[in-house]
Amino acid sequence: MFAVSRASPFLIALSVLLILSGCVRRPPEPFRPSPYPSRTEAPLVGGLVDRAIDGGTQGAVVREGRDLGRCLAELNAARVRFSPVPDRQNTATCGLSQGGVLGADLGTVARLAPGDVEMTCQTALALSIWRRQSLEPAAREILGSDVVQIDHMGAYACRNVNNGVGSNRVSAHSQAAALDFAGVRLRDGRRITVTKDWSGDAPEARFLRRIRDDACRIFGTTLSPDYNAVHHDHLHLEATDTRFCR
Repeated sequence: MFAVSRASPFLIALSVLLILSGCVRRPPEPFRPSPYPSRTEAPLVGGLVDRAIDGGTQGAVVREGRDLGRCLAELNAARVRFSPVPDRQNTATCGLSQGGVLGADLGTVARLAPGDVEMTCQTALALSIWRRQSLEPAAREILGSDVVQIDHMGAYACRNVNNGVGSNRVSAHSQAAALDFAGVRLRDGRRITVTKDWSGDAPEARFLRRIRDDACRIFGTTLSPDYNAVHHDHLHLEATDTRFCR
């Protein structure tokens, strides 16, 4: 009994201290910024290539395409493979500047044939917009099938316009700034060509005229069989700051 009575004041005091310590609030810790940078929201994917065609598309192609860094950023954001190559000058009128090799567009089904085409970055940007925003959706809407292959006659060629027939003017092909489109192959096996399907009012002709009209809003110069006999078998798609559509 004596030991308990002597220990009681100590136990009582200890109990009071424990109770009080639970009631007293500690001052808040001062704010210390995290040593790790905060995560930023991911940038939008696609940019110009995934934007619907409008009255400002051709101007945007010229603006973004003339700067190689900005052009590459647009293509990379849209998952279009483009491998830059060193500038070169083959002749006084023929050469390649701010160009590269256009490979697969991983955001689409259609593939160029032949593949790995050498052209300016601005041409690659215009072509990527055209096939995503015009060619592929027009095929699904008008022809009821996906485009799996885009047939063309080349881009870079050291020659004059009209292959030198009746003209001494240097072609945009000599600067790798144009591509000659010949037709498409569809998933259902059909092949649509400018040569055999341009005339008339069949779905194939409506498809070709639709993508020609859309190209006029993207490329600086677009030439079709309506222009002259030299273009009876292809669309000439020229990514320059010109304004001519026929």
